[in-house]
Parts: sequence; C-alpha cells; structure tokens
Amino acid sequence: MSVNSSITAQVLVEALPYIKRFYGKTIVIKYGGHAMVDEGLKEQFALDIILMKYVGINPIIVHGGGPQISSIMDRMGIKPTFIEGQRVTDDETMSVVEMVLVGTVNKEIVGLINRLGGRAVGLSGRDGELVQAERMKIYRYSGDERPPEIIDIGRVGKVSKVNPEVLVALEKEGFIPVIAPVGVGPDSQAYNINADLVAGAVAGRLEAEKLILLTDVPGVLGPGGEGEEQRLIHSMTMNEVENALEEGTASGGMIPKLKACLKALRQGTKKAHILDGRREHAILLELFTDAGVGTEIVRE
Repeated sequence: MSVNSSITAQVLVEALPYIKRFYGKTIVIKYGGHAMVDEGLKEQFALDIILMKYVGINPIIVHGGGPQISSIMDRMGIKPTFIEGQRVTDDETMSVVEMVLVGTVNKEIVGLINRLGGRAVGLSGRDGELVQAERMKIYRYSGDERPPEIIDIGRVGKVSKVNPEVLVALEKEGFIPVIAPVGVGPDSQAYNINADLVAGAVAGRLEAEKLILLTDVPGVLGPGGEGEEQRLIHSMTMNEVENALEEGTASGGMIPKLKACLKALRQGTKKAHILDGRREHAILLELFTDAGVGTEIVRE
C-alpha cells in the first residue's frame, strides 16, 4: 500500500466513529463570509454538505448575504446606513434585502448543491411562517440617569418563534433546507434578521446536535502573552461566553455569533462551533477528525 493510500485509509478510519455518532442527527450551519464569495470554497462547501447528507447527517443551511446586499444597493444608488452594526432597513432597503437574499443568493446556493448531486430546497423565513419576527429596538444610553434613546432602524427584526414543521418534512424526504434570513412579522411584513441569530434560533428549536457558524476568523480569539498576538480559544463554556459579552472582550461581528450559540445551547443544542470558513473543508475537519478546528462552545 502506498503512503498516500495509507493516509487516506487512516482518515476514513478516524472518521468512522464520528459518522456513527452523528448519523440521523441534525446539524445547523450558518454559511457566510469569504466562503460565500470564493468560487473554490463555494464548491467545496456544497460538496461537504452533500457528503454529510449521504452519510446520514441532516444538514440545514442558513445563509447570510450582507456584502451582496450592499453591492446591489450601491449599483442602485441607495446609500446603506448602519447603526451599531445593524443595517437601517426602510421599505426600499427591505425590498432590496429580500430580492438579494431570497431571489439571488438563496437560489445560487440551492442550484450549486443540486448541480453537484445534492437535493436542496430554498426557503425564506416567511415560507410556512418558518421564522416569526418582532421589530428590534436599539437603545442608546446617555448617562446622567436619563431614559435611554430608542433608535428606529426600520424593518430589522429578531426571532420571536421558529415553526419547524416544514424543515422536519423536508428532512424526512431527504432534502437539504437552505434558509434565507428573512422573517415575517405580526403585520405579515418581511423583516431583515441577522443570519447568525436565525441559525441559533433554528438550531435551538430543533435541539440540533450541533450549530456551526462559518466566519472569516479562526474562531474566538483571546489575549496572548505579553507582546504576542491574540490566540485562538479552542473551547469555551457558556459562562465564559457570557462573561466575554458582559466585559466587552467580545466585539463586532463576534457578538451576534456568541449570542446565537448561547441561545441554541440554552434550548437544547448539544454543542456550538465557530469556524474559519476560509479554511478548506472546515466543516468536515470539525465533524470527522479528532483534533477539530475553530472554537467549540459547550454547556459546562
């Protein structure tokens, strides 16, 4: 047996107990960042998802699309506005958001998976009232014991409820659900929702085996030694995540990711992971190898 054949066999043997452990289990994956832009990574992601399905795992994809939305808005002459990291979403912007996420990005992901041999179905949170939303409020505190200023950011929502029936039905029929993060409000209008938060809510509602969030950093980074760069934190408990959020050591786009992980774990998801989507086959490395990659978040 050649050296390469021996290595391949070793990899397969190492993967076997993980395939057995996750057989029949649901894994929710938030797909975003560079992995959605780079053509090579896009195809690898689709193949990884198809492989998961063929070995008996039930993947559910929730995708982002912020850069694509901004690009279309720029071409349409609409200037995007952000407040505390949230895109201000008036009626015109919401039309663009829904057009891009549901009409373009979602269909592209579904088409790629199907072309490569999978069976994917595209959904938005409005389909079957899958993701119900309520308006998000942003509070700005000015101190001096004054009441906080409530800032209106338009049709930006947070998840109030997930109705999973359509997902369960698709899984039973062997399909891979691909969800655009657009929710439906009590007024039947569409709401723009952060994809990390949708993924966390879906994972929690289904009590998924895992929630996996793909991003453009190696994982959660912590302080290094004196004069050293930040280091990757390989594992965190829920308490450690809560402390990082309270103390402000987590910032920017990592905040909604950590909040999504906490929500999922509190509702029954077994484990959450934040992975570098720029790394080839990051999902398979996390699922099927002893070492794993990125940051895992556990209950205790």
